[in-house]
This record gives sequence, structure tokens and C-alpha cells, in this order.
Amino acid sequence: MGRHNRAVGFDAEEEAVQFLRANHYEILDRNWRWKRSEIDIIARIGDELVFIEVKSRKNAAFGYPEEFLSEAQEERIYWAAEAYCEQIGWQGNVRFDIIAILQSDFPNHLEHLEDAF
Repeated sequence: MGRHNRAVGFDAEEEAVQFLRANHYEILDRNWRWKRSEIDIIARIGDELVFIEVKSRKNAAFGYPEEFLSEAQEERIYWAAEAYCEQIGWQGNVRFDIIAILQSDFPNHLEHLEDAF
């Protein structure tokens, strides 16, 4: 991934974190890695631990951001989430969300898809 793409990805994740904080989520971790997997954001709201994948696109010409999460990526996120829960001793509810950011408008269009996968 080139430097520009990493910068765009970081900006999208930062926007997602600000959105989550404004909506009363506690951010526990960012870019948490386990083996070959990475979880963009791990947050908590109430009694739920939420694993969040951030997807962004410059426009929807080839599809919406949330459409670019493959089954293989989902599986890796599930395994990483299981490892995270084991590491911290989490016994409660978990959820998997997507934050999709479309950058063709100003301000960016952000959509929070709860229980997305």
C-alpha cells in the first residue's frame, strides 16, 4: 500500500473514531493485530464489545465502501476478535460493525452499519 493510500486510510479511521466518540463509544484499541489480521477499531458501548472495520472510497463508481469486505477478511476479523476477547477475558456480548465513508461529497458521507457481519 502506498503512502497516499495509508494516509487516506488513517484519515478515514480518524473520522470514524471521532464519530464513535461523539456517539458515546469508548475506544479501546486501534489497528490491533493478531497474526495476519488487523482490526481497525475496537470499542465498547454499554455491555457490548464492538469490532469495527473502516472502509472508504473516493466515489461509488465501482461500488459502495461496505461492499469491499471479503469473506476472507471477515473470517480473519472473527479469529482476531476471538483472540482479543480471550486476551482481555471478555465474556460479554460482541458485535461486528462497518463504518463506510464515501469521500465524494463534502463533508464525507459516513454510514455506521451495526451488526454488519
